[in-house]
Amino acid sequence: MAKSLASISVLLLPAISASANAAILKNDVFGAESPCRCFPGDARWPTIDTWDAFNASLGGKLISTIPIGAPCHHDTAAGYNSDQCRNLQDVWFLPETHLKSSSSTMAPFFTNNSCNPFSGPDATCSLGNYVTYAVEATDAADYEKVLEFSSTHNIRLVIRNTGHDYNGKSTGAGGLALWTHNLKSKELKQYNSTNYFGEALKFGAGVLGSEAFEFADSHGLVVVGGNQPTLGFAGGYIQGGGHGPLASKYGLAADQVLEWDIVLASGKTVTAAPESEYADLYWALCGGGGGTFGAVLSVTVKAYPSISFSTASLTFAAPENASDAIVDAYFEAVGSFNQLVPSINDAGAVAVWLVTAQAFLLSTVYAPGLDKKEVDTLLQPFLDELDTSKIQYQYASQEYTTFLETFRAQAPVNVSNINIGGRLIPRTLVEENNDALTAAIRNITYSGALFSGVSFNVSRHAPDSIAANPYLRDAIFDAVVATPFDYANWDTNLQSINAITNILLPQLEELTPNGGAYLSESDFQQPDWQTAFYGAHYDKLSQIKSKYDPEGLFYALGAVGSDKWTQRSDGRLCRE
Repeated sequence: MAKSLASISVLLLPAISASANAAILKNDVFGAESPCRCFPGDARWPTIDTWDAFNASLGGKLISTIPIGAPCHHDTAAGYNSDQCRNLQDVWFLPETHLKSSSSTMAPFFTNNSCNPFSGPDATCSLGNYVTYAVEATDAADYEKVLEFSSTHNIRLVIRNTGHDYNGKSTGAGGLALWTHNLKSKELKQYNSTNYFGEALKFGAGVLGSEAFEFADSHGLVVVGGNQPTLGFAGGYIQGGGHGPLASKYGLAADQVLEWDIVLASGKTVTAAPESEYADLYWALCGGGGGTFGAVLSVTVKAYPSISFSTASLTFAAPENASDAIVDAYFEAVGSFNQLVPSINDAGAVAVWLVTAQAFLLSTVYAPGLDKKEVDTLLQPFLDELDTSKIQYQYASQEYTTFLETFRAQAPVNVSNINIGGRLIPRTLVEENNDALTAAIRNITYSGALFSGVSFNVSRHAPDSIAANPYLRDAIFDAVVATPFDYANWDTNLQSINAITNILLPQLEELTPNGGAYLSESDFQQPDWQTAFYGAHYDKLSQIKSKYDPEGLFYALGAVGSDKWTQRSDGRLCRE
């Protein structure tokens, strides 16, 4: 089976030019060590027999990538299938479509238009930026074999779970993916250490946020997690810091970590905790970014007693072709909401909202421990302002017994049709220069982009206590600028990505000098990414990276240490 799948992968690979082949052969003939990762088509690329032997050593867990969009194209091994293609198109924008795949990613830009299910059956389907192979890992032994094989054959290594990734970390041309999605262990523990005594939950690397919430709830507990059910709990979410509905009450998800089980580049499995010999590694993993310090097997986090919740939602709009006065009033209301956010955060709550040029949607205020009356009181000053401005709105609030009940009641979010960039908005900006922030939001949305925010107050934890971006501690919300992804016109996406980097985000950056971005919702083209994503922690993180991965086996776009590599136009990864 592995041999036939490997053959299919070769058929799907984009052609490599004769000049590129000549350069590859020259390096091989003269024995020069290439600065690049081995790539499909290279003379040194493992033979099918080698891949088969590797698959046998794994007990058949090697997967040869066939892009999930393949049924929508003629030039694939199975050919075009209209029914399968139509069914795929119907669910393409749902996260669940991609999380079951060992290769797909929810951020379509990073597929490089390789096998677009909407481009028509005569369009090309190739591997492009998808990983070439993946291993469906189930234990530490699988991890060790994948790391050894990648190192021995100089193959690009990709750590991936669900593909819920806006920044291109979970894919890579010519890559071998360590797919952690099926490490689903869950354990209740009584934890006893110098830093914490109490109930804790241990989750395998493949556990989803929704699965973590369900397990916690079954024991009368809650854990700090994200806003989306398909987030990989122990992966890039926590390793990127991790804000969410309970952030204002308990802190970042990374603040809750007690220990990590991780396989190092050497193949050694270790437990990293604050009081262990791997305390520096523990610190780095708590917010310093995923996929670069090692391959996480599991994470153990603090758990808290179950708590009741109330939520609120609100919408209002400026009608199409509204007068200038009405539009002005609409954006004044948007600005007034900015000024409400500190009160929401200070109450231990979190707000999630979206702004366009014509509509404002407060999808959820998560208010742990507050009843319906209290959350209504919290938002009443803003509702009074809307009444005074004669802006019509729809408002609703609701009480829930548990967090899980609250979480399940929220509408799912589509994460597969946007390009994004982000900026952390400090409290001082809202308090001292809100008019300028509101003007920037107006300009951004007038361009056709979406502006969204997720609020939090995580200032109770010291900025250097863990590796998470220290700018998070001063932030009042994470602002995300998004443009629609165009499946019909690739050039439009290139233009919108560059507009985010060069036109839209700079309007927020100008208001937040020396500021930063939330790693998991950032612009992958961020010019000063080392500072923007990691703040003053980057140098220390870089030293830890060199200590535990001196040969640079682990790589992810925008991750610590990635500045030592460059990705060429064909996707090949090479040292700078």
